[in-house]
Amino acid sequence: MERKLLLRNGAFRPWAIAAMLLLPPLIAVFCCGFGRMSLPPAKLIETAFLTLTGRDADPQARAVIFELRIPRILMAIAVGGGLGCAGAACQALFSNPLATPDILGVTSGTCVGAILAIILSFNMAGIQATALLFGLFSVFVTLRLSSGKRGISILFLVLSGVMISSLFNALSSLLKYTADPMDKLPQITYWLMGSVAGASWSTLQVMIPLSIAVPLFFYTQTKILNLMLLGDDTAVTLGVDLHLYRQGYLLVSALMVGFAVYAAGMIGFVGLIVPHVSRMLVGADHRRLLPIAAFSGAIFLVWADVFCRIIIPQTELPIGILVSMIGAPCFIYLMVKKTYCFGSGV
Repeated sequence: MERKLLLRNGAFRPWAIAAMLLLPPLIAVFCCGFGRMSLPPAKLIETAFLTLTGRDADPQARAVIFELRIPRILMAIAVGGGLGCAGAACQALFSNPLATPDILGVTSGTCVGAILAIILSFNMAGIQATALLFGLFSVFVTLRLSSGKRGISILFLVLSGVMISSLFNALSSLLKYTADPMDKLPQITYWLMGSVAGASWSTLQVMIPLSIAVPLFFYTQTKILNLMLLGDDTAVTLGVDLHLYRQGYLLVSALMVGFAVYAAGMIGFVGLIVPHVSRMLVGADHRRLLPIAAFSGAIFLVWADVFCRIIIPQTELPIGILVSMIGAPCFIYLMVKKTYCFGSGV
């Protein structure tokens, strides 16, 4: 039923395309009014209009809208869309519905870098840069360990990723154990829970182009991604060697995850749950799956951030906590319901 609503003759209906293009900015504008300082729609429109036309506006409302709310909403769109798309691609790479973009240990490496930077009293830019460098380093080590004379083995890749993740998790625990419990440890804990509250225009200059480029790149590779669902044997009979494609796609996915953690901390389940829900809506054909996964991930994280701002009065819940609280039960429900078969509908 859902597929008939969104698709016609295997293609998106015009209204579905319009919704994917228009809903994110409309929801972003609507969500600007929620938070500790509530802004009525009239006040929101008035402040935005006066600011954009170069006239004087309420300085407090202007600062809240353009320096706090809009950057964090755009960050949620960028991170959610990128993680949703990368998750869908990773599940195709391994032909496994449980595969996630952080399978190379990038998340664990990024966390070690962030914790180390916090202990060394780096500023936010320094924390993000150090986290990103450690995340990319973990990917490099994982790929080196899993490479052989015949290229990268998927089995060794997964085992190497598990080993590197375990190593970096141990290092994270050691660093947290040695951190100042009164000063550094609360900051480390909050960062590890994930949040888009620290979004800035300078960080968005990196995240927005990347969150557009990664889905577009994978969308140009939909034939190969669909072929991966059929298995390596089928690909070989068609004259396609998937090993090189897997290496490139893994690097792109890891890069997206590394930058997402660099910008917003650890936000789990988006790259796992969103592709499953999207696959239930439009099937496993990546020509339809990737746009829906990116769109659903962006909308999901925007609304999750809104609820984090309003669910507890006068305080803010870290977004990673809420996403996990929603994601885990949803994933259990999907496993129990079993309304679709992974890889069907290509």
